[in-house]
Amino acid sequence: MAEAIYVGGLLVATPRLEDPNFRRSVVLVLEHDRDGGTLGVVLNRPSDVSVTQVLPTWDALVTGPSVLFQGGPVQTDSALALAAVPSGEEPLGWRRLAAAIPAVSRLGTVDLDAPPEILAGEIAQMRIFAGYAGWTPGQLKAEIEEGAWYVVDAEPGDTFYADPESLWRAVLRRQRGELAFVATCPDDPNLN
Repeated sequence: MAEAIYVGGLLVATPRLEDPNFRRSVVLVLEHDRDGGTLGVVLNRPSDVSVTQVLPTWDALVTGPSVLFQGGPVQTDSALALAAVPSGEEPLGWRRLAAAIPAVSRLGTVDLDAPPEILAGEIAQMRIFAGYAGWTPGQLKAEIEEGAWYVVDAEPGDTFYADPESLWRAVLRRQRGELAFVATCPDDPNLN
């Protein structure tokens, strides 16, 4: 399953993963290179910090909730934005993810140093993440083999899911076979 890691795929935390940074998280893989490691963002961790507090000029372009998302434990003082474009065009200030899968074919990163006006009519949805998740070469593969992550396909609505806190269950519920049953796992299995 570790060979299945790919840009645009999802890493879904298994119930066994207790690390508070990733417990019940859904991570979108943004970069993956067996020799260079893996980078992604946690999609289902909205923070209490509004976009207006940190990047007020981008607030009007953000898809609700209009807050920063906790993208991961690495470089939490930096911001990374993902945006979807409505067409196949590549607007100025936006870079397509290097993924060949249809679910994320219109998804890319936004240059937050660019003026928001150049993207205002060009993007359909956008979220801003504080920090990111990163793994050194071989680290993520080892975590998958230990049973910490499921690797599954993304769907177009995952990145901008309307109810981010329920994304973990939703992604698992749509899987085939026994994996769908994991969605019903209680927060604390000891209380079951």
